[in-house]
Amino acid sequence: MSAEEATKLTRKDFVSDQDVRWCPGCGDYAILSQVQKVLPEVGIPRERIVIISGIGCSSRFPYYMNTYGFHSIHGRAPALAMGLKASRPELSVWIVTGDGDGLSIGGNHLIHILRRNLDVNILLFNNQIYGLTKGQYSPTSKEGLKTKSSPMGVPDHPFDVASVALGADATFVARTVDVKAAHLQSVLHRAVQHRGTSFVEILQNCPVFNDGAFADVTERGQEEENQLLLEHGKPLAFGKDGNKRIRLDSNMGPEVVDVGDVDESEILVHDETNEALSFFLTRLERPTFPVPLGVLRAIEKPTYDDVVNDQISGAAPKGGSPDFDGLFASGDTWVVE
Repeated sequence: MSAEEATKLTRKDFVSDQDVRWCPGCGDYAILSQVQKVLPEVGIPRERIVIISGIGCSSRFPYYMNTYGFHSIHGRAPALAMGLKASRPELSVWIVTGDGDGLSIGGNHLIHILRRNLDVNILLFNNQIYGLTKGQYSPTSKEGLKTKSSPMGVPDHPFDVASVALGADATFVARTVDVKAAHLQSVLHRAVQHRGTSFVEILQNCPVFNDGAFADVTERGQEEENQLLLEHGKPLAFGKDGNKRIRLDSNMGPEVVDVGDVDESEILVHDETNEALSFFLTRLERPTFPVPLGVLRAIEKPTYDDVVNDQISGAAPKGGSPDFDGLFASGDTWVVE
């Protein structure tokens, strides 16, 4: 199928024949719907798309997509993606994971695929809880949260997901929300266009075990005050009237100000290529500051799969066919008697 023919696909072409079995009201439904809407628009044939997951509620994703896919083991989706993409670089490989699957047992795999910059797309659903295994706390659960495994409150300090990705030197890091459909679609389009590892954190509600974890970010009447929508080259602006800005105070820390109270030159402007600013934004915490949504970082670097395949091409014999026996007998050999 040509790219032109692929663009004629619709959402229905990406819907599998499997019954979708998430809890009523789960944010995963919204994410699935938007992915199924976006993929027909990117011009990639279905037979070249592979979705790989680990274990968790989010990891049911491959069943519900009419593409190729793997439902792998806990935390190991990046390992499968690494082998597949390195050997079949023409494929569009997607990893779907959760805050437990990706940051707990799969934490090491996640940071290494990010630092290597394999050309894959990673969607991490963050509901700040383990949902599939009935509500124990995860690496992103808030301190003090009472769960099945922390009846007296979570004693751990949580990861900030985007900070972890930036710390691993990811070349594309973004954050969006399950119920913000247009924003989620735009971020997915940016992610698939990126050459290298694209990492998207999706804030997602678990109505059964952690309902309302992001209510102040998503509820009407509060979202304008609590969402900082990032646009490259645009001031950091938010608020119901768009009149609030962020600048650095005298101690080089973030400060919320009214637009009319400061000179325009003092206001921070978003720059996706500025690593320090990207990390700075991930440290903005509610309720003092809004939650940054959008592309935090987007830079270009050589990809792991390109480098590896260039090495393989360079190591191939010049003329003639590969000779396994000759390779096996080359170099230092010895006889065991």
